[in-house]
Amino acid sequence: MSLLHVGLDIGSTTAKVAVLDEEDRLIHSSYRRHYADIRATAGEFMEEIGRSYGDSLMTMAVAGSGALSIAEGMCVPFAQELVACRASVERYLNGVDVSIELGGEDAKLTFFDESGIDQRMNETCAGGTGAFLDQMAALMGVDVSGLNELARGYGTIYPIASRCGVFAKTDVQPLLNAGAAREDIAASIFRAIVNQTISGLACGRKIRGNVAFLGGPLYFFSELRRHFAETLNLSGEQCIFPENPHLFVAIGAAILGKRSGPVDIASLYGKAETFFSMRRPESGSVTAHASLSEPSHTDNTKL
Repeated sequence: MSLLHVGLDIGSTTAKVAVLDEEDRLIHSSYRRHYADIRATAGEFMEEIGRSYGDSLMTMAVAGSGALSIAEGMCVPFAQELVACRASVERYLNGVDVSIELGGEDAKLTFFDESGIDQRMNETCAGGTGAFLDQMAALMGVDVSGLNELARGYGTIYPIASRCGVFAKTDVQPLLNAGAAREDIAASIFRAIVNQTISGLACGRKIRGNVAFLGGPLYFFSELRRHFAETLNLSGEQCIFPENPHLFVAIGAAILGKRSGPVDIASLYGKAETFFSMRRPESGSVTAHASLSEPSHTDNTKL
């Protein structure tokens, strides 16, 4: 009987699952918007795993801002998402000096050096995250992929606040009214996110060396990665964009879950069936913001 390692990442706007084999290769994954119904989404993930790997043993852990109640309901370990992301970086990436991971409503920055690990996270405001990009795309009258395409042809960068979506709108709307090029506004929005991440998390500490770009926004927005690289003066070799960067927290949870004892999937799902069948949105732990408008998809790939 095979042994699998499963990790769930239940974020503020999206949910991810990663299944690793005994060699830590990614054999199944899914990434989707949960529209605040995290209980139903977690149940769907488990149904998928049960159908595909029902005769296997598994270890499991969950991570993310909306995952604590899931961990309690399923009686599985909870992993803090910064720790889970670090576990993935240390397992799969060599020579990383800094990792930047942007989520739906938070940003995470980890420094790796000889003096130790320095991890930082901003979850008090959604400024400069995926939800912020949703708001800006709606203001521009495009979807988020359209925002990325517009930013490719920019010529001028305007100062735009990114600490808060309300403040950003007061900067963007006058530019739109004045007839500023939409390409320039889109690029300025991405540059504002870069500045927010650097000033709000790095707090004066230099981001240098090899930098890994992780999380949904940095996976789906190539122009956002470009503005990070330009602002930080990174060469192409210094920009690390690994396979499946949007799943790194879920993968890290799967790695950390190895510390718990294995159980058979059917047994775990049976114990949690009542919990999943309630299918109610969680109150308090997840805010129903418009979520990043990337497509939901399921991957069966190897890391």
